[in-house]
Amino acid sequence: AGRSANFEVVPTMEKIGGNGPLMAFAMSTLGAPVEYMGMCGFPKLHPVFAEFAKRSKVHSFAEPALTSALEFNDGKIMLGQLASVQDANWETIQARLGDKLVQKLWSSAAFVGMVNWTMLPHMSAIWKKLLTEYKTGKPGKRKQLFFDLADPAKRIEADLLAALKIIGEFQAENDVTLGLNESEALHVAKVLRLKGATKNPKACASLAGAIREKMGIQVVVIHPIQYACAADAEGEVFVTGPYTSKPKISTGAGDHFNAGFSIARLLGLGLPHSLQLAVAASGFYVRHGNSPNREQLVRFLQTL
Repeated sequence: AGRSANFEVVPTMEKIGGNGPLMAFAMSTLGAPVEYMGMCGFPKLHPVFAEFAKRSKVHSFAEPALTSALEFNDGKIMLGQLASVQDANWETIQARLGDKLVQKLWSSAAFVGMVNWTMLPHMSAIWKKLLTEYKTGKPGKRKQLFFDLADPAKRIEADLLAALKIIGEFQAENDVTLGLNESEALHVAKVLRLKGATKNPKACASLAGAIREKMGIQVVVIHPIQYACAADAEGEVFVTGPYTSKPKISTGAGDHFNAGFSIARLLGLGLPHSLQLAVAASGFYVRHGNSPNREQLVRFLQTL
């Protein structure tokens, strides 16, 4: 205290970031036809998203937030420049993209991922608008929705409880999945007044089941570093993951897990195989520093 310090930082790479772009890019490399709506540059696309825009159809309405990720063997420090997140609101989206396009994207999609709630202060308001103003899609055809809160401990408890309630409301006409890492799962359980732990795979799966039942949604999936677990109406399952103590990169591992899991669900796979695909997508990414395509993922799965 009372002293200054100077730390020199040499960037080793510049790459796309953010839960949304990372998850969407990973899904696109696995072959999914992705349309992405988010903050990738406005009015022009930021150059770092050029490759992403070749693989996916990008609808950008704001400048991207920037993050410097300082990675260590036992963790990481994320330094965010987040002024532009204020532009992620319903009014700006409508003004810059137009209601017709947004409604078309929503109604035509078989799957919608909505992530990074914690860092987007207007996300809950956007969810409410989707619930009240847009039709689900084709009558009788339920949409798959995936939610990732992204470190909700940063937000006050009342905000998180309100967000969890809204997520639960989507289940009436959609099939809702909530994805959580270990610390997020424990925090959500605490806020929901649930007892539980993630000390081992079986306990983790039980916690996923308790959160799912409390929220009234289809699936809750939890992914600690060394294993992953999930629960639906049919029961609770877990798989061990391809853990490595020396990852090439760790930022984005959870987003690749979410991408692998979502692709598996879109293919109609059950929870055990969905978890296996998810940990493989994440495991490949942290070892190689890039998103796997289908052939690379298959080869990696064969080594597990």
